[in-house]
Amino acid sequence: MWDATLNNGRGDYRRTSALAGGTEGGITTGELLVVRAAMKPLATLNRPTLPTVDVVTKESTVSFKERTDVTAVPAAGVVAETMVALVLATEAQRKFGGDSLSEFVRNAESFRATLP
Repeated sequence: MWDATLNNGRGDYRRTSALAGGTEGGITTGELLVVRAAMKPLATLNRPTLPTVDVVTKESTVSFKERTDVTAVPAAGVVAETMVALVLATEAQRKFGGDSLSEFVRNAESFRATLP
């Protein structure tokens, strides 16, 4: 366990922090889910020094200067956020099932009613 548990005096329990990201053992703690992600730097060549071969002339040469695409990081954030939403929606569908949205909502509300 990463986070201390406290009784808030109203009959339910809260965590003092979210170091575990809102999950323990693959189950949510009821706190906000926190996803931390990282992206490795994109490959770049600031100076054309990498030996290569020109495929047209078949002669030895050096590589072109390449720049890093700095716009890839915000795009990766959008993709990561979408994947988290997709995984959560898939698991909610698996848990509550249903052939229609109204049936899904009814099943989810019925489940919530069983919680303390």
